[in-house]
Amino acid sequence: MPDMKIEILGSGCAKCNKTKEIVEQAVSETGIDAEIKKVQDMDSILAYGVMLTPAVVVNGDVKIAGKVPKAEDVVKWIKE
Repeated sequence: MPDMKIEILGSGCAKCNKTKEIVEQAVSETGIDAEIKKVQDMDSILAYGVMLTPAVVVNGDVKIAGKVPKAEDVVKWIKE
């Protein structure tokens, strides 16, 4: 069972794909066991109150919305 659930919310646009790459890299660097899931369903995205994508959700907590995160920010969220 993974320690953490990270969701990338987005339609599959270039920024959403870049966000997924950054998150995967950060998880790999920290060595944390995390389930990374891409969420493209608009109802699921709106359920988080997110209007702008890409967005990153860590264990149910929206960390960023509307822009691609920096790798160091993702590492920080994972370690919190």
